[in-house]
Amino acid sequence: MAHQSEPAFRAFHALRIKGFAKVEMVADIAHVTAAEAEAHLQALIEREHAMFREARALWQITPAGKEAHREALAVDSPASVTAELHGSYETFLGINTAFKELCGDWQLRDGQPNDHSDAAYDKAIIERLVAMNDESAPVVSAMADVLGRLAPYVPRLESTAKRVVAGEQNMFTGVMCGSYHDVWMELHEDLILTQGIDRAAEGSF
Repeated sequence: MAHQSEPAFRAFHALRIKGFAKVEMVADIAHVTAAEAEAHLQALIEREHAMFREARALWQITPAGKEAHREALAVDSPASVTAELHGSYETFLGINTAFKELCGDWQLRDGQPNDHSDAAYDKAIIERLVAMNDESAPVVSAMADVLGRLAPYVPRLESTAKRVVAGEQNMFTGVMCGSYHDVWMELHEDLILTQGIDRAAEGSF
């Protein structure tokens, strides 16, 4: 049976993954309602683990929050659990390399920015995205069978891929908009934090 995480921790972990985010993004990652996410974030403010930037409606983790999260993560995801992720994670890294190449092909063509005027070119890349998502889904599901809070990434990636197929170009590599790239990076950061991996040492950027 998958190891489960409490909603309060999932909200805390979501904010740590993003660094700063709107409440709706925290709710998506934590798989809670926006109202629940806001309640958990307010509790973090009371402990000085988060702050709210009212001008942009952004929640931000504090340095003290990062330290507290490290301790909370060790309790939530002990080494006895995370050790079971390693095999699937190695497979994930291989797919991640292909995804980075795919994003480069979407953004650039012959060394120049892709203006998306060639529908056939874009369609071929989108088809590769769909195939990559199909390949990654069972890998992420296998990790979710170990650590339950990873499960929402599967439908989030699937629904975002469908939006790309439907013609929403910014849903491929757009920034801070819930794009496929955004969700994939959240997943990767989640896995890095959870396993205590040094991103620089791993060479994952």
